[in-house]
Amino acid sequence: MSIFKGSGVALVTPFKDGRIDYDALERLIEWHIEEGTDAIISCGTTGEASTLSAVEKLSVIEFTVQKVCGRIPVIAGAGTNDTSHSMYLAKEIQYAGADGLLVVTPYYNKATQKGLISHYNMIADYTDLPIILYSVKSRTGLNIEPETVKELSKHPNIVGIKEASGDISQICRIAALCGKNFDLYSGNDDQTIPIMSIGGIGCISTVANIIPKDYHQMTEDFLKGRYKSAAKLQLKMVPLIRALFAEVNPIPVKAALHMMGKIEKEYRLPMCEPSNQTLYQLYDEMAKYGLKVK
Repeated sequence: MSIFKGSGVALVTPFKDGRIDYDALERLIEWHIEEGTDAIISCGTTGEASTLSAVEKLSVIEFTVQKVCGRIPVIAGAGTNDTSHSMYLAKEIQYAGADGLLVVTPYYNKATQKGLISHYNMIADYTDLPIILYSVKSRTGLNIEPETVKELSKHPNIVGIKEASGDISQICRIAALCGKNFDLYSGNDDQTIPIMSIGGIGCISTVANIIPKDYHQMTEDFLKGRYKSAAKLQLKMVPLIRALFAEVNPIPVKAALHMMGKIEKEYRLPMCEPSNQTLYQLYDEMAKYGLKVK
């Protein structure tokens, strides 16, 4: 069974005065459920997980699970560059009540493909939760090769992949090798409909942070066979997507949410304030899209 289909938001982690802003987080969670978001991904890249302590990370995940209260799935980031620490996080996240895990490839120390297989299988052996692999070479310096994905898909707890390589040829090969019983999610907002056209069942999205209703509608349209409508929405989003990735994620998307009055514009170093040029571009594209900005 798939953990979710459709629009999964890679939710930001709001901060205020250097600490996690739980009031803002609760408002975001409720807004996403009201707008039709199909799943919440907590403490991923967009959630600035790399600058959260283990205690903070588990606190955010537990808080999110409690506030969602079973209304939609909660998937939590458990990936690190240390297999044993990822195993610890996986177990603690399971205790917190999450519905699944998102596990990025090891970064900095990286791994061989053989090491990747051992890394993921050990984590999968240590938890009962379903795992979505996360391949994003631009951040980690490490790609999960299609043949490696096929091997990992044999583990009953490894159920899908968030593919953010940007390489459509590679993604097609994964789809061909793993078949329909292995879930494929787009990890790039501008490739959601192309990936769904080859068997993908949704996206783990940054852009859904600010247009949750449209993102849900786009993926739902495709899943229900309304392909032209889905394609139209995908193309409408392109200028907004470009603006939201004008600087390193999640710098622009947090600025966008601040413009919408949803969160404080606060980051943890090395993430920092966007340039004025990025802010102007973002403001213009959000206004053109029809979003209310201040």
